[in-house]
Amino acid sequence: MLPLSRIEVFSPAERRCAGALLRARAVRSEDVLYLDSGRVALGIRQAQGGLRHRLGVVEGPAWLDAAFVLRGRSCGLDMVAEGAVQLRRVPLRTFEAGLKDLPPLLRGLVDDMAQAYCAQTDLAISRLLQDAEGRCAQWLLQHAQAAPEGGLQVLLGERKRQIAAQLGIAPETFSRALGRLRDQGLIAGRGNQLALPSPEALRELAGRLP
Repeated sequence: MLPLSRIEVFSPAERRCAGALLRARAVRSEDVLYLDSGRVALGIRQAQGGLRHRLGVVEGPAWLDAAFVLRGRSCGLDMVAEGAVQLRRVPLRTFEAGLKDLPPLLRGLVDDMAQAYCAQTDLAISRLLQDAEGRCAQWLLQHAQAAPEGGLQVLLGERKRQIAAQLGIAPETFSRALGRLRDQGLIAGRGNQLALPSPEALRELAGRLP
C-alpha cells in the first residue's frame, strides 16, 4: 500500500463537516479515500439522508474504500462523516502504482483481506434485505383484500417511495425486496395490482421480524 508520505505528496488534505456523504453505495469513483482524522459511519442511507442501517465505524488514520477498489467493485457502503473529518483522495493510478511496489506475498495477503471484507459486507447487507422482505410481507398482509377471482390481492394506491418511507427503508431496497418475494412465488402480478398466492408463507416471513 502507499506510505503516508506519498499520500501527502499526491493528495492534498480535504476537510468535510459532520453529515457529509463521502461515498455512496454502488457508485464507482476515480479515486480512493484515505481518512487522516475523524470518524466515518458505514451503512445504508435512508431517502431523507442519514444512515438507516449502521454497520460500522472507521476512525482515522485509515483507508475507507480501498477493499472495494482492490476487488474492482463500486463502493458497497454509504460512508458518512461523524463530526469534522480530514481526508485525502488518492487517484486510482497513484493507488495502483503503490500496489505494484508490494512483494507478491504481501500483495496476496492484502487481496485476501479485501475479499473477506467485501464478503462480510455483502452478507450484512443481505441480512438487512431479508429484514426488508419481512417488513414488506407484513405491509402486504395489512393491506390485503379479497380479489374478485378469489384469493387475496393488494392494490398499491401510493407510490413505492411513499410505501418505502412507511417501512423505514430506501425505495430501491423496497423494489429489491418485492423482486425477491416475486421470485419466491409469494407475490404475483405487475404494476399497481399484486396477487398474494401464498398468504401463509407471507405470514411466516413477517413473523420472523424481531
